[in-house]
Amino acid sequence: MPTKPFALRDYLWMAGGAVALLGVVLLALHFHNDLDRMKQLADKARRLELVERVQADLVAASEAEKSAVLAITDEASQLLADQARTASAKVELERSALGDLLAAGGTTGEKDLLAQFTTAFAEFQKIDNDLLALAVKNTNIKAYDLTYGPANLAIKDMNQALGQLAAAQGDAPVALMVLRRAYGAQLGVLHIQTMLPPHIAEENDKRMDELEAAMSAEDAQVRACLEELGGLLKSGRVPELVRARESYALFSQLRKKIIALSRENTNVRSLSLSLNQKRKVMQVCQGLLGALQQAILAEPIAGNAAGAAVNPRGF
Repeated sequence: MPTKPFALRDYLWMAGGAVALLGVVLLALHFHNDLDRMKQLADKARRLELVERVQADLVAASEAEKSAVLAITDEASQLLADQARTASAKVELERSALGDLLAAGGTTGEKDLLAQFTTAFAEFQKIDNDLLALAVKNTNIKAYDLTYGPANLAIKDMNQALGQLAAAQGDAPVALMVLRRAYGAQLGVLHIQTMLPPHIAEENDKRMDELEAAMSAEDAQVRACLEELGGLLKSGRVPELVRARESYALFSQLRKKIIALSRENTNVRSLSLSLNQKRKVMQVCQGLLGALQQAILAEPIAGNAAGAAVNPRGF
């Protein structure tokens, strides 16, 4: 049976079908490309958002740490230290989530920057652990409180008793010698008192040793004067002398506590860590996060003119 020749309309129909099919294919490809571009934009936005959150919580952890160091009560220091640890824990969670995103679609450079940040942040946390453990003890502040509080009152009471003792001698033959011994004791305890604040503020152990040696020499002078007063008065039971000795004994006990607290030096050490090691590692962390943010922003998105970087969050 002879084959029927194609009519013009058959060719037109076939051509129209081909064009329609091509249109469908092109539309599908365009739709697929749009979806892929949208996915890239969404992934980029998620990574940038996580970097932002890491930056914000890192600053929050650092600010809470500084406040904990500067707080003047144990309660305030502990509260702020807990806030610092909470913010630091959030940074770690966000860092881990960012690592997962970069593993799935980040560049080699971005992964390297995050690895460097991970190392720096581990050092950040190590310093924080040491620093916050010191900050909450407030031993230097407690030492100052004892120095200017109970210890100062004990010295005032001793000086008052010695002043009354000297005044009570009147024109007695021993009056001048009593006055000299009383003044010697007062001068010695004053010297000790003036050396306590520098000891509390001191960071160097050798300088602390020198201050303690000087205090011991003054202590020996005070005790010698009080002992000699007992000999001059022929009795160690003179009420004013008893009171002076008891006040000095109390001061001596407080001085031992002050020196022990000062030796722990928790406020001085935590402040030194905060201003030195912590500040340096914080700068490194911030620099790496900034570089990571810029690297993500610079990623080209398929379909952009001339490969220009797209900023999905308006940076």
